[in-house]
Amino acid sequence: MMTRNLPSTTAMQCFEAAARHKSFTRAAEALSLTQSAVSKQVAQLEAHLQHKLFRRVRRSLVLTPEGAIYLSDVRKVLAQIEMSTHAIMTYSGNSEVLKVATLPSFGARWLADRLPAFLADNPRISLEFHDRVEDFDLEQQNIDVAFFYGHGSWPDLECHKLADEEMVAVAAPELLAKHAPSGARDLAELPLLHLSTRPEAWHQWFTEQQLGTDRSYHGTRFETFPMLIRTAMAGGGVALVPRFTVDEELAAERLVITSPHRLRSASAYYLVYPEHLGELAKVRRFVGHILASLSPARESTR
Repeated sequence: MMTRNLPSTTAMQCFEAAARHKSFTRAAEALSLTQSAVSKQVAQLEAHLQHKLFRRVRRSLVLTPEGAIYLSDVRKVLAQIEMSTHAIMTYSGNSEVLKVATLPSFGARWLADRLPAFLADNPRISLEFHDRVEDFDLEQQNIDVAFFYGHGSWPDLECHKLADEEMVAVAAPELLAKHAPSGARDLAELPLLHLSTRPEAWHQWFTEQQLGTDRSYHGTRFETFPMLIRTAMAGGGVALVPRFTVDEELAAERLVITSPHRLRSASAYYLVYPEHLGELAKVRRFVGHILASLSPARESTR
């Protein structure tokens, strides 16, 4: 049998603690070990790796280049072990875990309201959520069900369309009062806020209205909607966002729609899962609940 080249978890914990505290003594206090025990574990780890992980600079520990590289991976490994440990500690033979991945904004603004009823009707199913910004391989990442934004056709996945998308231009009332734009064309003179994964959105918005501007690609870019929306609320600019992501802010008048024009996307939101998981009871129940929550006409995001 081939032996694995694995250091002990104790050695990895000692290394991580020493790197975090920049001291064997403080690492030992954090781990309830002696200073010599921590130092010995790190020395054994360095011998195993055949690389020095630390060097001493003015009585403080500093990571070597090899140590910095190794630390990043060690932290991931320890975090995964901790997550798995917590999961098995809460495991019950009468319950199942359904792993769900969702776009952060879609999960918070569309999906969350639909979860309490599912949990009440399915007390033996525990949901484990993971945020994902882009499409990914569900099986490779051990995810049962996911919510994707796109064209609706992914290899080896069952896809159910949930909602179309309409994007609206919104801004804080204070920003509009200060600049008083008289129409959609004037918005180009204000700071434009962009989602980095949709760099063409503002350009399309202006083009559909036959409004020429050389500023449609200018402005601050954000990876996710929440920070973009918060910046707009703080008066940082005009945001082009899916209507459903700002319903609460519009109702509370923390944001206002700056123009009646809506940018209708060719993409939509989908519920997806691997084809071979479709017969699993937990997947069937979750998918059935989400689809049943839609109106007969297939709910739109307004």
